[in-house]
Parts: sequence; C-alpha cells; structure tokens
Amino acid sequence: MQFTIHHMDDWQHIAEKVALALEHNILLLKGNLGAGKTTFTQFLLKKLGSTDEVSSPTYSIVNEYNTPQGKVYHFDLYRLKNIDEVYDIGIEEYLDNAFLCIIEWPEVYEEELYGLKYHKMSINNTGEQREISFD
Repeated sequence: MQFTIHHMDDWQHIAEKVALALEHNILLLKGNLGAGKTTFTQFLLKKLGSTDEVSSPTYSIVNEYNTPQGKVYHFDLYRLKNIDEVYDIGIEEYLDNAFLCIIEWPEVYEEELYGLKYHKMSINNTGEQREISFD
C-alpha cells in the first residue's frame, strides 16, 4: 500500500488501513529522523484499542503497551551499535510473546529476521509531505 500525508489527521486513515492489514506480529518502521515513526505508532496503538500513552522508546530502547489483542512492544534500535546489543535486550523473547512488535530503526537486526514473516513500513519526509509504503 502507498500513502501520502499532507496533514497530521492523515495518520488516522493510515493507522486504520494498516491495522486491518496486519497479518504478522512484526512491523519494521523505517524513516529518517522526524519522519513520523512514533507519531504513526501513537495512531496505530489508539486504533488497536490501547489507552496507554505512547512515547518514543529512544532512551528506554523498548516500551510496552496493552491492547485488547495483547501486548505491543515498541522498539527503537537507533542507539544500538551491533547485533549483540540487540540480543542483550532480549528481543527474541519479546517477539515470541507479543501481539505486535513495532521496531523503529531495524537495520541492525533486519538480517536476523530471515525466514520470519513481517511487515515493513517506510516513511519518507520530503519536507512538504510524507510518502509512505507498507507491505
């Protein structure tokens, strides 16, 4: 799916479409700094029925949220330098026990997902708008 965002309210429509399309429990979020990865996550969690306050996991590395469907773990791997640091946070246990794992800056871990099914969302901030692809 392809989307274009012109206004903050457009995120709601995208979150609704993505929520309906989720088939796997892993969602990789790619995009430059300030592209809207955490903003999208806020809208998605609300759509999934969470009443938790969603914030960026930049410093905590992972945040946990409750939804009626189960736990959602929101990762930000930006500050992790190598795959060993990813395993040190216990990512495999989170993946095994989550309704959904949303992983921002997944590049350091992406090769390890070989053989697993996951979704990928890319957000490109062009300055005037955001171009989004989801699969």
